[in-house]
Amino acid sequence: MLVLRDVQKTDLPGLKRLAAVLNTVNLPNNEETLEAIIDKSVKSFSDKVKNPFEREYLFVLEDVRNELIIGTSMIIAQHGTYEAPHIYYDVSEREHYSASIGRHFRHKVLSIGYNYEGPTEIGGLVVDPPHRATADKPGKQLSYARFLFMAMHKRLFRPRVLAELLPPLMPDGRSLLWEACGKKFTGLDYQEADRLSRQNKEFIKELFPASDVYASLFPERVQKVLGEVGPNTQGVQRMLERIGFRYVERIDPFDGGPHFEANLADITLVRRYRSVKLAAEDFDMEGDDVLVGYERDSGRNRFRAVRTTARLDDKTAYLPARAKEMLQAPVGARLSVIPFD
Repeated sequence: MLVLRDVQKTDLPGLKRLAAVLNTVNLPNNEETLEAIIDKSVKSFSDKVKNPFEREYLFVLEDVRNELIIGTSMIIAQHGTYEAPHIYYDVSEREHYSASIGRHFRHKVLSIGYNYEGPTEIGGLVVDPPHRATADKPGKQLSYARFLFMAMHKRLFRPRVLAELLPPLMPDGRSLLWEACGKKFTGLDYQEADRLSRQNKEFIKELFPASDVYASLFPERVQKVLGEVGPNTQGVQRMLERIGFRYVERIDPFDGGPHFEANLADITLVRRYRSVKLAAEDFDMEGDDVLVGYERDSGRNRFRAVRTTARLDDKTAYLPARAKEMLQAPVGARLSVIPFD
């Protein structure tokens, strides 16, 4: 069985192993950056970051038997502040018509925008390639853990939730949009600009054009990827749409990936959230497929969750012995449950 939990400082070697394999924008292969991400998360889970909207939570999925971290996911409580605004392109359409020559055109137009009190963002979802598309559905577990945690702590998050999806990228990991636009205005490579933007977004505001950009000026292949979802992210898109997210006609200014949003209160998993007590009796029959979380007020490991079968009534959850062992929850503990369907 796999266990979802909050990241610990001792997980650095495991994250470095994952990053060395993947080296994605979600999990960069840079030890200093990984250390900073872990430190921020540990402080966030332990309430040491006093402003809840400055917190960032990193979840890991661990194969306990092999002591192996096989994936991560993240919640950024607020993406967009006065110091580091949320930056995006609004995508709209403009029509132009000339009566004298009888020509009519529709142009896709990109308008840069800034949000200083931004939405909560979900991101950072990566899964070790050998564990993808398995019966345990590790990617789905990592994604659902974020909604479980947000349902448990609604007051810590913004009313809107954002998911930025990756578009198709070039075989070497470069972005077609960045090569056609961002690189020309900053002189930076895509990966370099992404790393820099994690600590400093001033260069975007100062160097990007403030005026509208007509996408028709880009090569055809660049125009085709604007707002498109990459092949490895289409499963995530379907999952998000199933639980209430929609494309909001906004894209990432770096790579053109689409922005999907939903009201936190309207997300189906959040609406179906339940809080119940753990029963003493073990349950070893067929039951509901659920994600069950347990949270402690102190200690190093604050949050744990497992996917398991369970029998639920109005106030009580009956779990298999193995699930209770993985949760490390005492009888009578308050558990949090969302469906895993």
